[in-house]
Amino acid sequence: MGFRFGEQNMQNYLIKNIQVVNEGSIITADVLIRDGRIEKIESRIARINGASRLGHLEKDYTEIDGEGKYLFPGCIDDQVHFREPGLTHKATIYTEARAAVAGGVTSFMEMPNTVPPAFTKELLEEKYMIAANTSLANYSFYMGVSNDNADEVLRTNDKKKTICGIKIFMGSSTGNLLVDNPATLDRIFRESELLIATHCENEMIIRENLEKLKTSGRNLTAADHPVIRDEEACFASSFYAIQIAKKYGTRLHILHISTEKELQLFSNMMPLKQKRITAEVCIHHLHFTSDDYARLGNLIKCNPAIKAPHHKDALWKALLDGKLDVIATDHAPHTLEEKNLPYEKAPAGLPLVQHSLLLMLHYHKQGNITLEKIAEKMSHAPADCFQVKDRGYIREGYHADLVIVDLNQISRVSKNNILYKCRWSPLENFEFPASITHTFVNGNLVYACPVNGGGNETWDESKMGQRLKFDR
Repeated sequence: MGFRFGEQNMQNYLIKNIQVVNEGSIITADVLIRDGRIEKIESRIARINGASRLGHLEKDYTEIDGEGKYLFPGCIDDQVHFREPGLTHKATIYTEARAAVAGGVTSFMEMPNTVPPAFTKELLEEKYMIAANTSLANYSFYMGVSNDNADEVLRTNDKKKTICGIKIFMGSSTGNLLVDNPATLDRIFRESELLIATHCENEMIIRENLEKLKTSGRNLTAADHPVIRDEEACFASSFYAIQIAKKYGTRLHILHISTEKELQLFSNMMPLKQKRITAEVCIHHLHFTSDDYARLGNLIKCNPAIKAPHHKDALWKALLDGKLDVIATDHAPHTLEEKNLPYEKAPAGLPLVQHSLLLMLHYHKQGNITLEKIAEKMSHAPADCFQVKDRGYIREGYHADLVIVDLNQISRVSKNNILYKCRWSPLENFEFPASITHTFVNGNLVYACPVNGGGNETWDESKMGQRLKFDR
């Protein structure tokens, strides 16, 4: 499959009679993809004697029957850990981007806690070079902050249109990139012209909670994780970050909100594009609760912790009413051997990027969320939040990052179809009421699995994704 088109070697596609989920509505339309972009969206685009009713000579395009299926804008995941460089026994940019594409995620923003950490512009650009050569999805990378690299971080102000943002760990997590120097935080918040994304947990509260539990003398387990990394630790840190951001008018994005108490810190009283302080929720905090530690143990150990069921309920409400702006994954793979270590030694994080859209489609079938809201929170909102250029929507002239979904085709997670390098998922054996049948990245049909949702997929890895650009 594949026609050559001009010097770009780009195949063109006409998706016929599909339900287009975009900008708060669902319409039946035909979508024409030409030279990597969405050229036309109309109720009917007909080919007549080699020419379409648009007047363009269609001498080489592939027609896809969208009858009964849905077309989504490609998901933009604003928080992933793909582990390269330095931790490639867990994952690589190639393996995890490939898994992302199979899951309908066409663009990702990756975190700096690799080895070495992305603490300089040179190290950051090395990650971009790896992605340019190996990533099937579009990509961007955060600049990392340490207690003593403020000068280097602020050099990225001249990269406003080519870097997604700055990442600050205001609580220790995998990689131990904790930033707890008030002077460093104050300066970065004051002088950064880029969005600052924060991991917010108060380290002092966490340590105090851990010491209290250790006095019992028993062996700690994953069920203790939400007691150690509790609601107060999250709230105190998020409150602190917001206070600094308000002081300087900083563009702040707080990642993976996990508690009911934190929700009072966020507003739904203005459109997303007008907000200076935004918030993200991750799919594992919308799906799992502390009740699941008995079954899954360290497999769902993550920072911030998965907590009691009432937090999950509150997060869902805040997502739907606009206090929480973006759905992401915090995809963070580790080997099974590492996760099977005793609780205190087992690393935090779980792999999710291949199944995030499918999990939200499950909750759509459960009546929790509309298809339009899924497109908003997983595609439109990340694009608006980070000011991504020409992506996140199904619009004429935009890059053709598109996903076709069959809501009548069941798919199941199994070891045979998990694409992460770590080869496991906390969702193993979970059955989704939908399947992803096609994923386009920049108009290239990278992934197609039109038959029975598994085992018959085809891949086109001839073109890599593109570096995200930002309209700032």
